[in-house]
Amino acid sequence: MIELVNAQNLSEYEGFIAAHQKGHFMQSVLWSRVKTDWKWEAFLLRDAEGGNIYGSCALLFRKMPGLPYTIAYAPRGPVCDVSDKVVLAEILEGTKALAKKHKSVVLKIDPDILSSDTAFQEDMKALGFSLLKGGAEFDMTQPKYVFRLALEGRNIDELIDSFESKTRYNLRLAARKGVTVELAGEEGLDAFSDIMVVTGVRDNFLTRPKEYFGKILDQFGEHARLYIAKFEGKAIAGTLAIYYGDKVWYLYGASSNEYRNVMPNYLLQTEMIKWAAEKNCRLYDFRGVAGILAEDHPMYGLYRFKKGFNGDFTEFCGEFEYVFNKPVHFAFTNAMKVYKKTRKGILGRKNKKTAQSIDN
Repeated sequence: MIELVNAQNLSEYEGFIAAHQKGHFMQSVLWSRVKTDWKWEAFLLRDAEGGNIYGSCALLFRKMPGLPYTIAYAPRGPVCDVSDKVVLAEILEGTKALAKKHKSVVLKIDPDILSSDTAFQEDMKALGFSLLKGGAEFDMTQPKYVFRLALEGRNIDELIDSFESKTRYNLRLAARKGVTVELAGEEGLDAFSDIMVVTGVRDNFLTRPKEYFGKILDQFGEHARLYIAKFEGKAIAGTLAIYYGDKVWYLYGASSNEYRNVMPNYLLQTEMIKWAAEKNCRLYDFRGVAGILAEDHPMYGLYRFKKGFNGDFTEFCGEFEYVFNKPVHFAFTNAMKVYKKTRKGILGRKNKKTAQSIDN
């Protein structure tokens, strides 16, 4: 039987996911305090003998506009030994029970499991979940393709020595040109947000408002860092990273259209990797890249940049769905496609105007 997470067992729950190899900051209650437009609920499983936790999962629930239903989402869950079919089945029955409690039309799960784990995929299908297609073009909730850098047993000098020669050259160039990287708090949010808008217009993606980044810094506290790269006293690039458990994730990054030739992003990445090494992390996660590796693909430059740090190109299984109400799910999915396309156009135009005012 599942045990719901509450004030009495919350610290125990957090300790479990922070220590588990499959632990993820998105399964933490801290993430729920950022995603305040979703309702958060989590549960855990204990063994009968010693009362030790052996599995858990946190879910986010979002009300469907105009309907008495929700969408249930377990970001990077569950946290357990997924190779144990009995435990996996127990965990997934728990997620279904919570989804039904919240009148969910669909339950989405995108676990931290490699695509090469075909046994896991078959187990998920046997338990009623469907694996969605796609993911190569950032068209899923979380990136399906990432770069990950293994840190265990390696100091920062060894890590830098392992970078590709062009990356090491650009690191030296940034230092030689006088680029500096500073840790910033809330005072750096204005600059970071402005640069993010410019980046979104240049690279054609929607950006978060300044308040969202502020929430991350506020709620994660010492587990989050905002880095600002400066050149001649001017903020020209920035990154936001999260440390949790045995990993550091590069969550957001932005760079101005000016001074890209002084290579600030190479210094920023290296500073985040240093942080991960100082925390004795097992992994540094560069987060998403496109799954299409053709050199003429518009996102190939992002792939090439992250590849230069000599991490492992990693493909996850992707996103699984369990549908409770097929007619409503079908109608809502199609309506959301139209909404997202319209919203992207409106916000894209708004961002262009904002970027122009920043440049001026």
